[in-house]
Amino acid sequence: MNIADSEVVASILSPYYKISDSQQEADLILLNTCSVRDNAEQRIRKRLRELASLKKKNKNLLIGLLGCMAERIKEQLLTEEKALDFIAGPDAYRTLPRLIEDASIGKVSFNVHLSDKETYDDIEPVRYDSNGVSAFIAIMRGCNNYCAYCVVPYTRGRERSRDPQTIIEEAQNLFHKGFREVTLLGQNVNSYLWKSAEHSMDFADLTEKIAQISPLLRVRYATSHPKDISDKLLLIMAKYPNVCHYIHLPVQSGSNAMLKKMNRVYTREYYLERIGKIKEILPDCAVSTDVIAGFCGETEQDHQDTLSLMKTVGYEYAFMFKYSVREGTAAANKYADDIPEELKIKRLEEIIALQQQLSLQSNKRDVGKTFTVLIEGISKRSDQQLFGRNSQNKVCVFPKKNHQIGDYVEVKITKCTAGTLIGEAIF
Repeated sequence: MNIADSEVVASILSPYYKISDSQQEADLILLNTCSVRDNAEQRIRKRLRELASLKKKNKNLLIGLLGCMAERIKEQLLTEEKALDFIAGPDAYRTLPRLIEDASIGKVSFNVHLSDKETYDDIEPVRYDSNGVSAFIAIMRGCNNYCAYCVVPYTRGRERSRDPQTIIEEAQNLFHKGFREVTLLGQNVNSYLWKSAEHSMDFADLTEKIAQISPLLRVRYATSHPKDISDKLLLIMAKYPNVCHYIHLPVQSGSNAMLKKMNRVYTREYYLERIGKIKEILPDCAVSTDVIAGFCGETEQDHQDTLSLMKTVGYEYAFMFKYSVREGTAAANKYADDIPEELKIKRLEEIIALQQQLSLQSNKRDVGKTFTVLIEGISKRSDQQLFGRNSQNKVCVFPKKNHQIGDYVEVKITKCTAGTLIGEAIF
């Protein structure tokens, strides 16, 4: 989501600035931030202090902070971080030219107003750091779920969906420019809903419309909430081969007690029923997840329930974190952060070790299979190797030969690691 936001910001500022490859030469440095976890905020504070040295060499340099951290801590940051000149929350990007102008003459400069309407749907993002193959399209902003541990509803506001026509036009324009994959983005993407006097459109309808642009345009999406993953969407995914068979479906915990405390509004049983339906309709679909270790009051049995659910599902990949308190959330206000740090780390290490096993097992099952791979670039390990992803979002590496970035190629998998499929292009 931050990448998509940064591309909107680049568009808004394009009449005033050109993007530089060198921070030493820059007159404006923007840090787009996340507040979901404390370590992300601590990295930003460290980065701000590192950038302070550049101001001694360039008196015209302005440094701005964007996004969720700016929204969460607000103008307090301007006094705490001396290198910082201005801040803009995620709904305030249109005001950046004014904020920059004010900061340039020494005025206190910030805008963290949250909107119930802003979607930036009339702004064409600048794909300034793109491979020219894959692009992100933000289709909605905000979140209505209020999970107990999460700051997103407070830093990005309530859910609002973009006009579908602007989304479809953006996807069409990207395809005509040579892009071959789009990822539809939202904090809870499958709760997308557009209503007007003439018609309504839900996320499954929108996905189908974008899939119909061209069979050569792959469609992905992130992130899904288990309560909204509908049979209708799964059937659309099965109908169109260019809608990728990959779903990121955060579970957070395998314990009903923890899920209730987290305000996830589903049970372990419901989640597993949805997984069963995914595998019934899309037998080859890959599923990834998010897992939190050491949430407030988590018992050893709760932890074991998470491990057992992971084994039952057999995730291809997972984003795994230990719980960190986020000020202002329900968890911070209602529950004690009572799991010792060393126990959080131990449980997280067990989750990571299990996921490594599951990822390797999944990849081993793919050895001998052939996949259609969209080539995204040259491998970091060898300029004689190309890499891309299959429909299941798995990275595939194979010899270069005569193939070009942006091509589709059939790759037969010959071996694997826990994170990569390795093979040969067969035609």
